Amino acid sequence: MASIRSRYGKLVVDFYYMGIRCRETTNLTDTPANRKKLEKVIEKMEAEITLGLFNYAKYFPKSDKAAEMVALNDRKECINTNTPSFEQFAKLWFLEKEIEWRDTYKRKIKEIIDMYLIVKFGTKPIHLIKKTDVLAFRSSLAKVTYGKANKHLSAARINSIMVPLGMILKEAAKRYQFDNPYYDINALKQPKTDIQPFTLNEVWTFINGVRADYRNYYLVRFFTGMRTSEIDGLTWENIDFNRREIVIKQAYVKGKIVPPKTQESYRAIQMSPWVYDALKEQQAITYKRSDYVFCAHTGEPLDYNNVNKRVWHPTLKILGLKKRNAYQTRHTAATLWLAAGESPEWIASQMGHATTKMLFNTYSRYVPNMTRQDGSAFEALVNRSQIAQVSTDKETSQ
Repeated sequence: MASIRSRYGKLVVDFYYMGIRCRETTNLTDTPANRKKLEKVIEKMEAEITLGLFNYAKYFPKSDKAAEMVALNDRKECINTNTPSFEQFAKLWFLEKEIEWRDTYKRKIKEIIDMYLIVKFGTKPIHLIKKTDVLAFRSSLAKVTYGKANKHLSAARINSIMVPLGMILKEAAKRYQFDNPYYDINALKQPKTDIQPFTLNEVWTFINGVRADYRNYYLVRFFTGMRTSEIDGLTWENIDFNRREIVIKQAYVKGKIVPPKTQESYRAIQMSPWVYDALKEQQAITYKRSDYVFCAHTGEPLDYNNVNKRVWHPTLKILGLKKRNAYQTRHTAATLWLAAGESPEWIASQMGHATTKMLFNTYSRYVPNMTRQDGSAFEALVNRSQIAQVSTDKETSQ
């Protein structure tokens, strides 16, 4: 039975919850009217405790004990229903799934679980998580800021956080036979990737204007479409001068050599004459002192953040070229190949894409400006056919 006490002129509720004695100080001063008011609140509290509906944090939101009581109630619920908490199941799920993933992806998922999911859902029995909880969590992510500029999380980042949550809830729903609260929740729409390819003139302007010790590096990037991680992890054993091929078998990601991004990323890139010459020249520079084709003075792989800061961005600025990220070298290779009329299937294989769909969805709109094949070729075809038809009609009439 709860009782009302007074402390320093404020009313205190003294009650038991889940076998624990709790004393919570209210904002009410000790007056007869406030005692009557608090008695009614206590009656409701006791009824909710009896029915198992009591929400400690609702009645005492500023209490230091609120989080402890919520966690204790969650544990009790888990024991009574023989269902794990979200944290328990998330950790089990991760242990079961990690064998399927490469190290970089494991680190990414572990970071999301620890930084976001457990913080939000932690001790909550996993079968009690509702769709409204999931949607509220996603909405809260949109308010998260980071960095000195207090930028908000992008739609892409929010989606990447929600993906493992959806996978965890889906698996738990199957195992413990409850309705999946993530069902029918769609990913946020993401803006199209900002593609800013270089023109061919801009490519040569950059290559001829960059520091001499990085000329070969960027020439290979512009004319092969290799990802940053692929060229930074490229070793001499994967250069075949006889077949004029660059074999992609690995990538350098966050200080580690890892498998390529996808199965299609395992590929052989054909060397153009410019790439062949650049690699031959590079061979004389780094072959004897490093396993890596392009490396730091220590022989270790390049640090792309350092290279971007000290070489890429300063070169763009000095040459008066539009500011953009170094990944645009890959996009440039794709647009130049398309503009030259290369087979889309061949381009997809060189880029490490499974199909040609991405080529047409992402790059094709940049090609007309480079080739002037923007409908004028069709107009010329129709004009030629009209001229031919007029000529034929004249001959017939004669």
